[in-house]
Amino acid sequence: MSSKRKALVIGEVFYPEDFLINDLAEEWEKEHYDFEVLTRAPSYPFGKVYKGYKNKIYQTTYFNTVKVHRFPVWQGYEKSTLIKILNYFSFVFWSFWIILFIGRRFDRVFIYQTGPLTLATAGILMKKFFGAKVTIWTQDLWPETVYDYGFKRTRWLGFCLDRFVGWTYRNCDHILVSCKGFIERIHRYVPNKEVVFVPNWSLMEYAPKKTRSLPGRFNFTFAGNIGKVQNLENIVQGFSKCSEKHSDVFLNIIGDGSYLAELKDIVTKEGICNVNFMGRKPLSEMSDYYEASDVLIISLKDTPLYEIMIPSKFQAYLTTHKPIFAIFKGEVKRLVEEYQLGISAHPSDIKDIARGFEAFLDFPKDRMERFFDNSSQLLNTVFSRNKIINDINTLFWGS
Repeated sequence: MSSKRKALVIGEVFYPEDFLINDLAEEWEKEHYDFEVLTRAPSYPFGKVYKGYKNKIYQTTYFNTVKVHRFPVWQGYEKSTLIKILNYFSFVFWSFWIILFIGRRFDRVFIYQTGPLTLATAGILMKKFFGAKVTIWTQDLWPETVYDYGFKRTRWLGFCLDRFVGWTYRNCDHILVSCKGFIERIHRYVPNKEVVFVPNWSLMEYAPKKTRSLPGRFNFTFAGNIGKVQNLENIVQGFSKCSEKHSDVFLNIIGDGSYLAELKDIVTKEGICNVNFMGRKPLSEMSDYYEASDVLIISLKDTPLYEIMIPSKFQAYLTTHKPIFAIFKGEVKRLVEEYQLGISAHPSDIKDIARGFEAFLDFPKDRMERFFDNSSQLLNTVFSRNKIINDINTLFWGS
């Protein structure tokens, strides 16, 4: 193997899908690091391959000057547990065959794990076959995420998952995690390995042109993927109490996803007023929609796993300096309350959510303005983009 440093980035998602790895790849390209990407055909979040791409055995595309190796996976993973399993294993199967042909060219692997941990298998095999050093940046925690996706918790499945998770992390040279709460969980499998907290940063450049408007005198806004885990049914139920009293207060929902049709049905059948479904918007327009909002909502279902997670939406919201309504337990609730970024509500308590909506309407103007300085403090320290990228470069390229 050549002494020249050359990396393979492995991930479930990559450009044109909107994920942090694209921004990191652009920075590496600017710094003239030598790397390529191995990923599937792009299909997030709709489960359909993007126009201009094909779900075929092998194709190469380019992201600027970076070569991207793509392969097929079983599509429609949100439809059933069986298809989800086929999706996971088709990623493992095709990535394995491709690394057999291209793997020896790389001396290091960077695994961007946003989905199933099984995607790390190809990287671990590159270590076994070709001696590559492996770094994983964990965004989703296994095995907890598996059960939250609907798999039944059984002794046999638990045994298999624990063995696989332990094998994966034992074979990683560097383990990075996007949430501090992941460190304790991963140490159960590798108690003697260092696990480094490397949070996500915001992809959004907040530069509103004030060209967009929202319908209410006071506007609450949720933006992002619309799935069951986002807890939007409880949000609209809580908002219904508020909209009954205030005809000029709106809940704006920006985004798309597998739960959108069902959520619209709930709003219609229950006659909930002033819920404005706006569809998916390009990232370039989001600054204007955030600027037109008075309060931004972040929420996930009430499960132990989500208590230790920080969704990347949180960092995007910080860049707006807007008050945050955190319908959350755990780490996000702690940050919102400790840094006085807004208020929180229990994700399973519709009455508590309703009280949160009402509380924002009662805030005096000077209190709303104080959130600006508080969010700046977090952005310039814990979630500083330049600092985080420098930390990743030191760990990954410096060794």
